[in-house]
Amino acid sequence: MTAQTSTTRLTVAQALVRFLAAQYTERDGVRQRLIGATWGIFGHGNVAGLGQALVEYGDDMPFHQGRNEQSMVHAAVGYARQSNRLSTHAVTTSIGPGATNLVTGAALATVNHLPVLLLPGDIFATRVADPVLQQLEVPYAGDVSVNDTLRPVSRYFDRVTRPEALIPAALQAMRVLTDPVETGAVTLALPQDVQAEAYDWPDEFFAERTWAVRRPGADPTELAEAVRAIRAARRPLIVAGGGVHHSRAEEALAEFAEATGIPVASTQAGKGSLRYDHPQDVGGVGHTGTATADELARTADLVIGVGTRYTDFTTASNTLFAADGVRFLNLNIAPYDGHKLAGQPLVADARSGLGELTAALQTHGHRVTDAYVTEYAEDKERWEQRVDACYEAEEPDVRPTQPQVLGALDALADESDVIINAAGSLPGDLHKLWRARSRDQYHLEYGYSCMGYEIPAAIGVKLAAPERNVWALVGDGTYLMMPTEIVTAVQEGIAIKLLLVQNHGYASIGGLSESVGGERFGTAYRYTSDDGTFTGAPLPVDLAANVASLGMRVLRAKTVRELREALAEARRADTPTCVYVETETADTVSGPPPAQAWWDVPVAETATRSSAVKARELYERHVSTRRRHL
Repeated sequence: MTAQTSTTRLTVAQALVRFLAAQYTERDGVRQRLIGATWGIFGHGNVAGLGQALVEYGDDMPFHQGRNEQSMVHAAVGYARQSNRLSTHAVTTSIGPGATNLVTGAALATVNHLPVLLLPGDIFATRVADPVLQQLEVPYAGDVSVNDTLRPVSRYFDRVTRPEALIPAALQAMRVLTDPVETGAVTLALPQDVQAEAYDWPDEFFAERTWAVRRPGADPTELAEAVRAIRAARRPLIVAGGGVHHSRAEEALAEFAEATGIPVASTQAGKGSLRYDHPQDVGGVGHTGTATADELARTADLVIGVGTRYTDFTTASNTLFAADGVRFLNLNIAPYDGHKLAGQPLVADARSGLGELTAALQTHGHRVTDAYVTEYAEDKERWEQRVDACYEAEEPDVRPTQPQVLGALDALADESDVIINAAGSLPGDLHKLWRARSRDQYHLEYGYSCMGYEIPAAIGVKLAAPERNVWALVGDGTYLMMPTEIVTAVQEGIAIKLLLVQNHGYASIGGLSESVGGERFGTAYRYTSDDGTFTGAPLPVDLAANVASLGMRVLRAKTVRELREALAEARRADTPTCVYVETETADTVSGPPPAQAWWDVPVAETATRSSAVKARELYERHVSTRRRHL
């Protein structure tokens, strides 16, 4: 005879909520809850299922009310990144547009390797009511719904068409969420009839589970080869990516850099891996990088990538690493990224791998030459003087430039502040100019560069670190994409700081358009002129009034002096507060140093307008410098 398994009768939705509340992660002896809360907007596809379950088990699962499904995912992603990928949130929606609104957020999460659990409602599994409201009928496939749009942007996808299927699906979902290589968006599509269906669940399903987040070390052969490559290099350069932060490898990186003297440049995701004033930190690298880092990249004979995907912004579209015979050594937990640029892979957790490299090299007493250290230290000092010049405002009673806005915040911030941004002209200025003071102060989402990420992500970060000052830096174009979660911040008293910069258009794309022969077409927020182009007067849009109408306190600043005062007041505030400032218009220069490396945006091969013809000539000169690293 077999022992009888005790069971509890619950709906599928109730069982899922109870299961999620019992999931934990553990790394380095620290245990924390995996699903910290659930975000939701309810409709007919989830209100009677997950909606009822969240009421039933509200003591076990905190709930946040969202205003836009995409922004709920962004908030969960911000929370996950601040939590070092060890904790995240779930997001539930109805079927139809509620579900498809998840796609952009899911892509952002997966591109950035950040965990988030998506629980969209789905059409009836039983097909008794077919088609239901909002159902997309697919004549060639009866088992397809709009949720299938989430398949390519999810690291794991399952549709739970029977109650008992939830058990393996939920366990697989937790496996992927906690896998440091595979993590990203995880989708469990939940047919609305199945959500409400009851089943006798084995009580073991609800027992607490702890998912160990591993730190694999390096293969001894790969490690020995890596040590040989570093010892043979004369001008090595470290490129620190987001994997340094995900692994909490900042101290290990500092120890490695200090022991070897090798300079450290950072991607957008990796900035802050070393403090800006660390002797080996040389700033951002790539198209939006510093002159110091990019010149080192051009002359490096060994590039040591640590936790980086080598995007085109980092490699300057494969024109940056230009030295004859340059080779790549890639320390990455993901073999896929470890082999990029024909690199020599060192597949390991960033912290484990750096520790092993440091120990191995110390046995040889290896260090770069003093002349190399002096070279990059002096060049870095010259770059810092350029940053000072960008930040300086000789006339405090005039309207600030965008770099002066950043300078005013930079002067105020300390290591407790978190700066969040994602798209527009701000990422370029921040990567070049911002002086990161702590490992998690610089929070740039540039893998997907998604306009609208900043405000909801700030909420997620603040929920994960309520003691921190969290700033969402937003341009007017981004603000108009997704201001809705201001209402959530006001509703729950989440004291984020919003720095809203008005420059009357898409400043970043305007500049790019001009450089590629597009003549800033369609990038300014202006009235139409007689010829039908958007070249009239700036639109009289009052974004500050809009922010105030959503319930957030607003401080308007017209000058540099007023900006400094408003930022200081906002930083002291314990309620959601916005600082609104108008800077240069989209058709003027913002004032930061120009790009120190190229970025490939193809230019029209044939055109009659002189701007496009000249842009194509320049484009072909840059293309000729591209190389394939084989």
